[in-house]
Amino acid sequence: MLLPKHGANPHRLYAELNQAMPDVINDFSENVNPFQLPEKVIKTWPALLEKVMAYPDPYGEPFLSAAAKFHRINPSHLFIGNGAAEILALLAERYRGKTAIIVHPTFSEYEATLHAKNVKIRRILMKEATDFQLPIGEIKEAMITADVLYLCTPNNPTGILPPKATLMELIAHAKTVQCEIVLDEAFIDFVDETLSFIPEVKANDHLIIVRSMTKMYAIPGIRLGYVVAGTSVIQTLQSFAPHWNINGVAAEIGAICLEGEDFVNRTKKHCESERQKFEAFLTEHRCVYTLSVANFVVFKLADEQKTKQLYEDLLRKGIVLRHTENFIGMDGHWLRVGIKTTAQMTFLRKALSQWFAEN
Repeated sequence: MLLPKHGANPHRLYAELNQAMPDVINDFSENVNPFQLPEKVIKTWPALLEKVMAYPDPYGEPFLSAAAKFHRINPSHLFIGNGAAEILALLAERYRGKTAIIVHPTFSEYEATLHAKNVKIRRILMKEATDFQLPIGEIKEAMITADVLYLCTPNNPTGILPPKATLMELIAHAKTVQCEIVLDEAFIDFVDETLSFIPEVKANDHLIIVRSMTKMYAIPGIRLGYVVAGTSVIQTLQSFAPHWNINGVAAEIGAICLEGEDFVNRTKKHCESERQKFEAFLTEHRCVYTLSVANFVVFKLADEQKTKQLYEDLLRKGIVLRHTENFIGMDGHWLRVGIKTTAQMTFLRKALSQWFAEN
């Protein structure tokens, strides 16, 4: 069974599986904010039409200044990208022909973009037996001969956030052995902004932080992300990027989104509550799950041999979960659920309850 390497786009999933797509789809395979995008964006939308008819700012204003103000940093430490996907591709160009460490299971785009630039990959595995914790000793040893270490914090797909002390230990070691560290914080705003390592960039010019606006603000169609790093890194990324890489509408919407503190707080409270309810449900049905702090849960059945059956049975009912067949170290034995509205999560639990009763 060949499956897409990403969540979302369920129509493509059904097409690739040659299955008829049900009229109603509940897509839990993507992990975007279940709430509608911020209300101010909707209200401002008509006024944004004029941005379509003008060339955008080449550096992503007004979002550049809004992000700098939000994080209390100088704009010279920021690069605005057309989503994290573009940013990862530009970072890969930075490491062309060099060596990168990827700690699996994690986001597949790291290796995909690095392979395209002939980067040598050193794979390190987080193991289920140790609850998918970072193998610090093995990572530190590998960093001695590597140019960059990629880490997703919180990690996708496990949702686990390494302790701050652990990450600080790696950052300090990286400075000693001259290895850069890329921290992908695409989901940190679902946890706590104070846990971001952006404040550490000023004292650590080998630290690169990747952020996404997609997940929290429910704007995947806009494509907007940014990098916080030392000025030399920022200048390099700017030299790689095409002119006008950020469209004017995206830059305006991004600036508006960063004003939505209430929206973020409401989202975090909802996701934590629904995640805990779903974890309790999984415990009741003897499933194993990781200690996620993000807006998704990854779990394994008591009988992992039935994973494929569950996945396909739910697909026929219009319920799409995220498979893990392309997550190294999970190899299809786990399934990921993005946290949705209370009604959707209730619907999912009922469907799973019925499946467990019949299987």
